[in-house]
Amino acid sequence: MKFLCEKNKIQEAISIVQKAVTGKSPMQILEGIYIEASNGIVTFIGSDIDLSIETKVEADILESGKIVVDSKIFGEIIRKLPNAEVQIETIENNSIKITCQKSIFNLIHMNADDFPSLPSINENMIFSVPQGILKNMIKGTSFAIAQDETRPILTGILFEVKDKMLNLVALDGYRLALRSEFLDTDNTINAVIPGKTLNEVAKILEETEEIVNITFTTNHILFNLGNTKIISRLLEGEFIKYNSIIPQEYSLKVKVKKQELQNCIERASLMAKEGNSNLIKLDIQEEIMVITSNSQLGKVREEISIELQGEVLQIAFNSKYLLDVLKIMENEEIVMELTSGVSPCIIKNVEELGGKYLVLPVRLIK
Repeated sequence: MKFLCEKNKIQEAISIVQKAVTGKSPMQILEGIYIEASNGIVTFIGSDIDLSIETKVEADILESGKIVVDSKIFGEIIRKLPNAEVQIETIENNSIKITCQKSIFNLIHMNADDFPSLPSINENMIFSVPQGILKNMIKGTSFAIAQDETRPILTGILFEVKDKMLNLVALDGYRLALRSEFLDTDNTINAVIPGKTLNEVAKILEETEEIVNITFTTNHILFNLGNTKIISRLLEGEFIKYNSIIPQEYSLKVKVKKQELQNCIERASLMAKEGNSNLIKLDIQEEIMVITSNSQLGKVREEISIELQGEVLQIAFNSKYLLDVLKIMENEEIVMELTSGVSPCIIKNVEELGGKYLVLPVRLIK
């Protein structure tokens, strides 16, 4: 194998595929990056079996071939080379020679035949989504995935297509995040994708109108971004029927400026750090909401103007769960729908576009 390619192209390809190389695999070959050069294209692949990422770059190929090199050291070498053309060629003793201007590295490589092949996915294209929209939807739900492994299905995000809508849903038992977008397809899909996979996908997606094509099989999902393909296994099992958790009715509705509320809760939570409860209390009155927190450190009182429809209410929350929601909401004004001090709170944009969030309150001992 021998090829010439600009350093920044190789570096970008490495940074994309490295997102799938965890370094925790029992198979040493998976700590490497698979590199194959042929027909004017160099293909880079990183994989940890659950997640595989392939990306292609154009290069001047003098001799075809394939190898696997250690992801970490190869990435470091390329990153530190001068910004110029890089030549990579296989030499004797299972090594490659990396040359860039006056820098020359020799690096041991592994046998490419030992690298697991990617799952084969028949790309009879299922549906397409603009990259920017999908990136936003993932960002708007991934914070609510479960962190512990006791219920593995909840460490993923539900990817649901039905009634011409794409819904992404995450929940961890304390809160639920739902983002929805119109999708011009009559297909229906119901699959759960590992949360960590979607977080890596979000890093690769760009804030553009460019399309990502998505294909499903029984066990895998493929995101095709043109030069880059991301393949992930799906989580097995049934996701919770989230619609039955979301209250359809409420007895009071609070309209409030998002940033003001976020600032108040952030200040109130400074006193709530004792223990892990991060407890803050909301006293919802006619035209104001009073936010308080008491701990051994001291106490704090915040007041914010609101528009209230319905009865007054006192309710308490883990401030972290409220802040996680507020931080990813982009509209100036939001709506909180509540029924009682022990039932879930729904938070959404005033226009009700895009999605909704559910946060469970903390029961107060009277």
